[in-house]
Amino acid sequence: MAVLEIVKYPDPVLSTASDRVEAVDDETRQLMEDMLETMYSAPGVGLAAPQVGVNKRIIVIDVRPDDKKDPIMLVNPEIVEGDGKFTYEEGCLSLPEFIVEVERMKEVSVKGINEKGDEVTYKANDLLAVVFQHEIDHLDGILLVDKVSRLKRDIYRRKVKKGLKETARDESKGGAL
Repeated sequence: MAVLEIVKYPDPVLSTASDRVEAVDDETRQLMEDMLETMYSAPGVGLAAPQVGVNKRIIVIDVRPDDKKDPIMLVNPEIVEGDGKFTYEEGCLSLPEFIVEVERMKEVSVKGINEKGDEVTYKANDLLAVVFQHEIDHLDGILLVDKVSRLKRDIYRRKVKKGLKETARDESKGGAL
């Protein structure tokens, strides 16, 4: 397994809808394992393929504590049923330092194909339901910044641009590798 680089906003791959996966083969399984390792390393509770620069409908999730890992790996996940509403404070590995309250469905049923190639359905509530919705949003090119007011989005964009300019300036001065 390998830890992959997490793509950061405003990279265009994050706002592009992902392609369906035609078959769960060894290459797909390896990507899923690498994504899982990357998610645990970050640390995070969910990761979508676009977040590692891959335009495929693949997600990995694990909301359990480290000592009780129970990963979910799915290709072509889709929400087939949802109920209730609640607001949850979310962050994202691709949007550092951006935490916002988002209204989500409290319960969802998600259908997809697991790493063995079997069709599975998960019934999820609370945190797991939120993570499924968040990661599937990534596959549709939807980010947390798309779920907030234009003002909050513009403030975050300016902050990111300023950070990118400062990074470029620091790199032009040379320094440690």
